[in-house]
Amino acid sequence: MPFHSDRPTQRRAPALAGWLVVLLLLSASTSVQATAAFARQTGSACADCHAAAYGPALTPYGMRFKINGFTETDGEGTKVPLAGQLIAQYSDPRRGDSSTNLTEADLYLAGRLTEHVGGFVKIEADHQSDGGYDTRLSNVDLRYVAHDLELDGRDLVLGVSLNNNPGFDDPVGALPAPAYLGPPGVTGTLLNPSSPGSLAHRVIGGGVYGFYDAQWYAEIGSYRSLAVSQQDDLGYSRSGDPGRLSGTGYFRLAWMKDLKRQFFSAGVVALNTQRRRPRSALADDITDLGYDLTWQYLGNREHIVQLNYANILERRHYGGAVAVPGAPSHATAHDQVLTATYTFRQSYGISATHLMSTGSRDPVRYGPPGDPATTSNLFSLYWTPWGKDDAWTTAANLKLAVSWFRFTRFNGRRSNIFGAPPGTPGTDASDLDAFFVSASVMF
Repeated sequence: MPFHSDRPTQRRAPALAGWLVVLLLLSASTSVQATAAFARQTGSACADCHAAAYGPALTPYGMRFKINGFTETDGEGTKVPLAGQLIAQYSDPRRGDSSTNLTEADLYLAGRLTEHVGGFVKIEADHQSDGGYDTRLSNVDLRYVAHDLELDGRDLVLGVSLNNNPGFDDPVGALPAPAYLGPPGVTGTLLNPSSPGSLAHRVIGGGVYGFYDAQWYAEIGSYRSLAVSQQDDLGYSRSGDPGRLSGTGYFRLAWMKDLKRQFFSAGVVALNTQRRRPRSALADDITDLGYDLTWQYLGNREHIVQLNYANILERRHYGGAVAVPGAPSHATAHDQVLTATYTFRQSYGISATHLMSTGSRDPVRYGPPGDPATTSNLFSLYWTPWGKDDAWTTAANLKLAVSWFRFTRFNGRRSNIFGAPPGTPGTDASDLDAFFVSASVMF
């Protein structure tokens, strides 16, 4: 949900366009969960956990490793739970200057601490327009897990997760948070990390989860937003504060079926909270409800096909509507993400993602024409030569990728998306398109 504001739309357009440029860079990023620390700890190749040997999509084996709290090991001595990642990127936006930079440098503290305790922490340094780097605390997922339990003669795993991104700890990875990709736009659901005022990295919480009979996953938990000063200390702009949360509940249920050569999953997710944004405003009652479907054809790992679909609907009751004359007191937001990926020999891949963000018409909050509908696509070609049993190294990895981010609609329009007056140059949806070439190395 955007800030309550009666400022003219034209004053907001440049800032919104700048935010979209940043979003394009983040969405085309190759940031992943595939850390070399996990490979060294388990003695397994990166490709055992990730379909393309560099993530982010997990194989069934990788999902079980995550459920078990990142604690599995090959038993051959203590491994240092550290890994690093460097990302260099050439970006060529349709409108604006092209650039080549070392865009990201990451440090991962990831792996097993004890038989029952493990975790994942990412510290990220991002290149800024002034040539410097901002360091921030990215995703965190710390776990305590009880293994080797039984219930009614069937296997049971129980765990507790402390994390800073609702949905990031999910093992299936079909939700926007663990996939690092959500539909951009002027609005969006709370479970979409690309939404303005996103909860990602600016909250703390988690919950308890269970994995029963190797196929039923359930989780229940809660979150609260960090103080604005704490977000600033962790490297995040105060302007992106998601607001004050209260009474927040998170629920997840998924059926996961591993058939060795194929994998299926179907899940539902829910999040409910009262949010004050800005923090002095009256509380808005927000509820997210969604479902997701996943299919993987793994075969003998020579040809891998993956399909993922996530559909999340958000219902809002604006407690602060009286402060925004003419604005509706009820609204909806709707995010959908469909991704298809083909990988050959876990080295060569092509991926296509269709992203849609829609919502209730609201000319007061969104500006004319008041339609927040945004449609975009992300197409990628990539090569990951390492991280497999027959590669030069099974633990470190390299990824070379070419990506194109394409917009077909923004603000409900294809042309003049910010409503520039006659005689003033306008911005078309296609002006937000961008082309990227990236090189990433994990060690």
